[in-house]
Amino acid sequence: MSSSFLPRATILEISPYVPGKSTAKGVENVIKLSSNETPLGPSPKAIKAFEQTENQLFRYPDGGATHLRAAIAQVYGLNPDHLICGAGSDEILNLIAQSYLKDGDEAIYTEHGFLVYKIAILAAGAKPVVAPEVELTANVDEILRKVNDKTKLVFIANPNNPTGTYLPADEVRRLRRQLPDHVGLVLDGAYAEYVTAHDYEAGLELVATTNNTIMTRTFSKIYGLASLRIGWAFASAQVIDVLNRIRGPFNVSAAAIEAGAAAIQDHDFTQTAVAHNQTWLEWVSQQLSSIGLQVTPSVGNFILVHFDPDGPRSAPAADEFLLKEGIVVRRMEAYGLPQALRITIGTQIENEAVVQALTRFQEGAVGK
Repeated sequence: MSSSFLPRATILEISPYVPGKSTAKGVENVIKLSSNETPLGPSPKAIKAFEQTENQLFRYPDGGATHLRAAIAQVYGLNPDHLICGAGSDEILNLIAQSYLKDGDEAIYTEHGFLVYKIAILAAGAKPVVAPEVELTANVDEILRKVNDKTKLVFIANPNNPTGTYLPADEVRRLRRQLPDHVGLVLDGAYAEYVTAHDYEAGLELVATTNNTIMTRTFSKIYGLASLRIGWAFASAQVIDVLNRIRGPFNVSAAAIEAGAAAIQDHDFTQTAVAHNQTWLEWVSQQLSSIGLQVTPSVGNFILVHFDPDGPRSAPAADEFLLKEGIVVRRMEAYGLPQALRITIGTQIENEAVVQALTRFQEGAVGK
């Protein structure tokens, strides 16, 4: 084996992304609350659009995802030429890093930010720089303290995964104003559709009025199309041109294009998903708080639940207990939160089941 055939050095610094578990040993039908998937599934209109592509499987898809971009543009009042679609927002985040980072550059993300940012930064050969959070929330001043001449990108998940916290619109605008012009601001709005807070903005106006801000979104959450891998970004024409130069020529499947276009235009279904999430997000948070668990206030479709760092009621112990009950949630060691679990808001039955199980856990029913 040749010892001179080596990858980029920063590639070997990457810890591969590990998705949330989907199974529990010995349990046939698990309650999966580990990946922030919508409990309502996709819109029936999206399913119908998906099925109608079955006779065209031998054809390459439209390389520009024209129909999907037109649907997104219509819903949000945007110019489709300022949009790009990808195989999930993950692909677009990586395209951004590949396009704007090089060896020796730095890119910033926050302390408990989405793990893909670090992977994308390292894959591009740049240095990841972590900005501390304040009360599990991104902090503009802490981010600005990390900026220097080598900084080229700042990644912000807003709302953040896994904390569920968010930066108000005025703080995001302040961050953009105080960042140097050579620094691109990437606003990841994967959970934006769920947010009902009046002081929140996903970034549409900021992107429209600046040339160095990019907003990414996904169809994997509220639209229920995670298996199709659809994401999109809104940016200046200059940025979109750059990203289109390196994306794959057929990076979004025909089925994804049609299902995505139908899903984003089914406003009634989306509003039903928002209402369901608001009801059960509040209920689950209140119920778990009432049994002595600390829950970080969330505006997404999940909650971050904190457990005792020592003793029999730690987060790992709770995870093991839930697995025995057939309930799969997300451990948080990889995010620097070893005594927390992230729990997706599910159906009524699933939400009630996880509350009942954690109530038994708190009461000391471990091992029973």
